[in-house]
Amino acid sequence: MVWIAGAGGVGREALDVALAAGTAVSGFLDDRLAGGEVRGLPVRKPTELPHGAPYVIGIADPAVRARLAVLLDAAGGHPVTLVHPRAIIAPETELAPGCLVMGGAHVSSSVRLGPHSQVHYNATVGHDSLLGARVTVYPGANVSGAVRLEDDSTVGSGAVVLQGRTVGRAAFVGAAATVTRDVPPATTVIGTPARPLTR
Repeated sequence: MVWIAGAGGVGREALDVALAAGTAVSGFLDDRLAGGEVRGLPVRKPTELPHGAPYVIGIADPAVRARLAVLLDAAGGHPVTLVHPRAIIAPETELAPGCLVMGGAHVSSSVRLGPHSQVHYNATVGHDSLLGARVTVYPGANVSGAVRLEDDSTVGSGAVVLQGRTVGRAAFVGAAATVTRDVPPATTVIGTPARPLTR
């Protein structure tokens, strides 16, 4: 019986994945909604995770995922991976503990997903790509082959990262952007071709 950390939108989508995969869910872990119910399941504080219980983090923000993973591991929990049965995971692809892969996603051959990474619905990840820890690929995004997405980076909805590019640590590719050159760490890029966001 898995616990889902986060009872917001991505958390409820994680529940959808679990139900489709036939994985029983004990409840949600969410400070804000603790003591209530979401979709008929109890919500507890993250610190109330039963010792030894499996969990998956259903939160899009990589920084929050990092904080929660430390807290839940310290409480004796262990991360598990959830994959929707309508997702495609090709041969020679490795998913580290804590990954969440939603319906319609296609993760191609010889890909590695780091711990607590997420590939949302109808997104694609091309062959030989390497996703670090807590990477997020939003709905409908297209990550081409041999791409490197470093820890805590995010590819927005409908964005495209071209073959062989690197998206640096904690960088954010805006929705519908097209990455034609490497993205430096901690940089937000938008547009086609993608350029740094100026404030």
